[in-house]
Amino acid sequence: MLKFFKKNKKEKTSLLANSKKSSDTKFYKIKVKEVRRETEDAVSVAFETPENLMSTFAFMPGQYLTLKAKVKGEELRRSYSICSAPQEGELRVAIKQIEGGKFSTYANQTLKEGDTLEAMPPMGNFKWSQGAKASHLVGWAAGSGITPMMSIAKTVLQSDKHGTFTLFYGNKNSNSIIFKDELEDLKNSFVDRLEVHHILSREDQGSDATKGRIDGEKVKAFNDKFFDVNTTTGHYLCGPLGMIESVTETLQELGTSKDNIHFELFNTTASPDAKQKETPSASSSGLSSVTVVLDGEETHFEMKGNEYLLDAALDAGADIPYACKGAVCCTCRAKVLEGSSEMVMNYALVDEEVKEGYILTCQAHATSEKLVVSFDE
Repeated sequence: MLKFFKKNKKEKTSLLANSKKSSDTKFYKIKVKEVRRETEDAVSVAFETPENLMSTFAFMPGQYLTLKAKVKGEELRRSYSICSAPQEGELRVAIKQIEGGKFSTYANQTLKEGDTLEAMPPMGNFKWSQGAKASHLVGWAAGSGITPMMSIAKTVLQSDKHGTFTLFYGNKNSNSIIFKDELEDLKNSFVDRLEVHHILSREDQGSDATKGRIDGEKVKAFNDKFFDVNTTTGHYLCGPLGMIESVTETLQELGTSKDNIHFELFNTTASPDAKQKETPSASSSGLSSVTVVLDGEETHFEMKGNEYLLDAALDAGADIPYACKGAVCCTCRAKVLEGSSEMVMNYALVDEEVKEGYILTCQAHATSEKLVVSFDE
């Protein structure tokens, strides 16, 4: 298993952000402008962004929003990728209803125009920014993993006149393809620079290459025929863990640099082989003295070595940011200033961040008698 350490007539204001992660972890009230049915079990939700919050909600293509709502008296937080492009002047996410999913069911069945949700400013490391040379990108998506791909593809095609995007998109059948019509419209608008290849697991398209699921064998079959690893400037992957691992391994075998492979998971349970590390050893006393810094204020508490830092901090009354609690998003990202900590899982932080001392607090145990972490770094 790989070790991985998301124009109208009037000119619209761009929502393009700089490349740095937002340090603003506050929630802001935003109003729902539209809930649009995309498939039988998926909607896209557009928000009205107040003029005074335009810079706050500026984003890079590929980033996500963390949304908060009270549903039947329960506070729910979930992260959803932005599917609009910054230059479109719109803030829109896609939400696929999953079995037992409280927030996704609420969004698909109850949420409507005029409702108000709370949202953190956009964040996430899975993003694209234009370089000096023309971009030749390949996207690998499954199901709702298409959401950030839409933002990236539209931005590349609209902002880089020599850029190309080749998309391989996996679904069960043609009726479950999110943004099917929009993808067709994009193909018609950028006929020489956009290719879309659908891979369906439960529908026969007449070709073995387009049947089944996206995996390493598909990558080998598509290499050279639809893209060249030697000239591709980046591969963007979004889907379940098994797909991410298989595609990544094969791309590297074919000679793709690790730096040119970018991924985001929409869950961590897709692979039955995914194993957590054993709980790291606690301090010699069994307790750690912890200080959490947020917005310049300190919260002090003690935690056991087998506790997660996020849970212990919330129990101590610290209003620290979080969303998925599954190592997928980086909403709970913080930096270790003193002491040591070890993560059980990490699918969101890049190697450089880990080396600099950043952790996902939802997955971190204290491994020293004193630990100081900051959300302000």
